[in-house]
Amino acid sequence: MKIFIDADGCPVVDNAVRTARRYGLECTIICDTAHSIQREGAETIIVDKGADSADFRLVNLVSSGDIAITQDYGLAAMCLSKRAIVLNQDGKRYTEENISGLLEFRAVSAKIRRSGGRTKGMSKRTAQQDKDFEKALTELIGAGI
Repeated sequence: MKIFIDADGCPVVDNAVRTARRYGLECTIICDTAHSIQREGAETIIVDKGADSADFRLVNLVSSGDIAITQDYGLAAMCLSKRAIVLNQDGKRYTEENISGLLEFRAVSAKIRRSGGRTKGMSKRTAQQDKDFEKALTELIGAGI
């Protein structure tokens, strides 16, 4: 089991690296040149800046049973197709059962924005969200899923 982090815009890089270290798991941070993110105890892969370049690198590296951390529904769907375990930054797990609805929501939101409408953005991150993420990641690792 390895942990892969879609680090561009990810608020839980430090939490994930710390948890991986605690359990002796390999951890890889993937980001583009605009977000060079280095952390002790993790390998960093920097890809060229471009639409989804970090996403495609991550999906090419992840394998069945690995953990991918992302807030991108499209990347989550690709990782699920490779039988990876996928968590978002709040510790919620993406599954075959919920990914279709999330992708549909993303498509509707994009359509609203393209037509000039506005969608609600992310609210300010709380300490509880960080705790929820670490708890979910720790439970996944402990279960050896």
